[in-house]
Amino acid sequence: MIMLSKILNIHEFSRILAVLGTLMLVISPAKADLDSADKAELDAMIRAYIQDNPEIIRDALRDLAAREEAEQTRAALAFLALSDGDPVLGNPDGKLTIYEFSDYNCGYCKRVFGAVQKVLADDDDIRFVVKEFPILAQSSVLAASAAIAAQAQGVFPDYHVTMMTNPGAISMETVLQAAKDAGADLDRLQRDMRSPEVNAIINRTRQAADQLRISGTPGFVIGSTIVPGAISEDELRRLIAEARAQNG
Repeated sequence: MIMLSKILNIHEFSRILAVLGTLMLVISPAKADLDSADKAELDAMIRAYIQDNPEIIRDALRDLAAREEAEQTRAALAFLALSDGDPVLGNPDGKLTIYEFSDYNCGYCKRVFGAVQKVLADDDDIRFVVKEFPILAQSSVLAASAAIAAQAQGVFPDYHVTMMTNPGAISMETVLQAAKDAGADLDRLQRDMRSPEVNAIINRTRQAADQLRISGTPGFVIGSTIVPGAISEDELRRLIAEARAQNG
């Protein structure tokens, strides 16, 4: 009989527990080296160990949840990177990409806009993707649709500045005026605003926000860090530095 009761090393015992399931799948009953008494002894050891150390179940479940959470975040970040058609500020070819979930009716978005401008003015290696996330009003949808349409015409940055510094209420008139001042072809802009392509981009952003558990604006993703709320200029610069350090 195999003297399983003499296994005293806890690390070795843990390893045996980990591989036991695999072994049982590949060893046929007719060829198994463990007889009934051995199996009963092993079962008893496992039960006794768990009873004496119940925290291992808690720790195992916690570690499993952490791994699943990390995998879900990796998948969400990969989906977020599907940003074709999204408006872009800064350097379109910048090595570091920052995402901001934004709504033109969001006062906090407008407050943090100054910090974003300063950082982009000082750093020409950032690709700043504006994820149009219109959640506050129907006029937010109009403004977001126009922003995506303005991106298609290459006039988004000027449109964005005007909308983010607009102190009044948003209407179709203010949206079109901002686009006109930016140099957009308004006929084309209005056609694009109603297009399935623009609607698909907004829906994609909503899906990304849901996966990242971002429910309000602003929301930032800097490297692998998710910031669900407004951020100061100093904090923005710190997270940029951390993201670059992580990327080498």
